Amino acid sequence: MLLKLRPALKDYLWGGTRLKTDFGFQTDLDIVAEGWMLSCHKDGENIVENGKYKGKTLTEVIEETGTEILGINAQKFDRFPILIKLIDAKKDLSVQVHPDNDYALRVENEYGKTECWYILDCDEGAELIYGFKREITKEEFQQRIADNTFLEVVNKVPVHKGDLFFIEAGTLHAIGGGILLAEIQQNSNTTYRVYDYGRLGADGKPRPLHTKKAVDVTNCVPPTHSTKPEGEKRIENGNTKQLLTTCDLFTVTSVQTTNAYFGKADSSSFVSVLVTDGDGEITCNGETLTAKKGDSFFLAANSGTFSVKGKTEFIETRV
Repeated sequence: MLLKLRPALKDYLWGGTRLKTDFGFQTDLDIVAEGWMLSCHKDGENIVENGKYKGKTLTEVIEETGTEILGINAQKFDRFPILIKLIDAKKDLSVQVHPDNDYALRVENEYGKTECWYILDCDEGAELIYGFKREITKEEFQQRIADNTFLEVVNKVPVHKGDLFFIEAGTLHAIGGGILLAEIQQNSNTTYRVYDYGRLGADGKPRPLHTKKAVDVTNCVPPTHSTKPEGEKRIENGNTKQLLTTCDLFTVTSVQTTNAYFGKADSSSFVSVLVTDGDGEITCNGETLTAKKGDSFFLAANSGTFSVKGKTEFIETRV
């Protein structure tokens, strides 16, 4: 099964226009901050654009066909496990943190949120917040929030195209302005906002902060992960492949194709293919679809061999 997915678009106030101008997303929104490229979340469902399921949500397809199409690894979760986004941050995002599964399921009735960011492009000098410069106590964290000095102890990191940030639940973080990235995350929309630069929301009021919950869940320590992909670039059949990150939630790989690329959707997991540059075509089970920058595809588990042809760059994600 090969499904092309229509993204769910979000016009958050910090967003830009690159998802329209560079990725070709068609929308009446003036700002497109995020495109939810693989989503079964109630806040932004994908719609299938091809074949017998055209017009249905991905959730409806799963309900109709059964969870076998998700694969063995995904079936251990009680809901669709991941969510993939493209994010265009023209301005700084709020400083925020996400809870882990135990806290989120108890307090919010959804998963926690561990995620990773793959930097697709960025302005010169762009940076983001990633944990703390040094370990601090929760009491110091709370006090610095109260007296507006906590930015003095956060870890600001310059970013470059191709960087990979692994953001475990509990890690304080903020995407800076001028950054375009792909985010692979747990299927959750729970965010605890710590600081928002005094901005006003669409209602003309300051956006709410979630200080108590943020203090509860934040690990007030420096980051322990590198900001580079886990694997080295490898040449396979003339194509370039690189492991970005792997954990018990997802495995993410970047691929640059010059020749035909062949992958396999076996019984372990479905496969997400998100095209981030170029154009070509994707084929599975005798069906061929165009595959251009901004296209997102879902390949069901046990679909067998699939191919991507043309000069493309894409992100392949499995659970």
